[in-house]
Amino acid sequence: MMGTGIAQSLALAGCRVRLNDVAPERLQASVNTIEHGRFGLRRGVERGKVTAAAADEALARITTTVSLEDACAGIDLAIEAVPEDLTLKCDVFRRLDQAAPPAAILTSNAAGLPITALAWATGRPERVLGWHWAQPVAVIRLAELVAHPRTAQEAIDYVSELARRCGKNPIVVKDQPDSWGYVANRINRAVRLEARRVVEEGVASEDQVDEIMRDCFRWPMGPFEMQRPGSM
Repeated sequence: MMGTGIAQSLALAGCRVRLNDVAPERLQASVNTIEHGRFGLRRGVERGKVTAAAADEALARITTTVSLEDACAGIDLAIEAVPEDLTLKCDVFRRLDQAAPPAAILTSNAAGLPITALAWATGRPERVLGWHWAQPVAVIRLAELVAHPRTAQEAIDYVSELARRCGKNPIVVKDQPDSWGYVANRINRAVRLEARRVVEEGVASEDQVDEIMRDCFRWPMGPFEMQRPGSM
């Protein structure tokens, strides 16, 4: 899900993108979402956010493959967006380290797991950092860059500039291996817990909470809406 929006943003920024997944049907679904989804390119054209020509060019920059080795051939940057499981992510980073060129930067869209652990799963810890995006990727400007103690400034600068090209606002924060969530999700978790309490106490319904948060704080989605399948 996250990889789909990330690929769309990078392609619109002029990057050639290779989407990789073990399941061909998920890759096809991702491409369909990029083109026709709620925040996809065609809806962007309808809303006047992007020209038809720019949408076509972005789609042409996206290719798909089930081979991680093919996906990594000659790349400058990899963005991992597998489920939030540290063992799985470490395994992916070991494979990325083997498949990607030595100079490539490896980033993770982890929501709160320790970037330090991912870095030390590779032989290039200085070229590893977190790049946390938020849903819906096409709308939210977040680029929460998570640096561990060995992350090179060169890698941070490269990813920061790429984030700006994607229309995002890069903010570099420190990896905190003993705390889950970096900044955005630590605070968001507190909001979601309080929203649940409001509903359980009978103060308002889930839909009312969502509407209030959209109207008052200009959120594109409320805390419950963000958790519903298919909402992104």
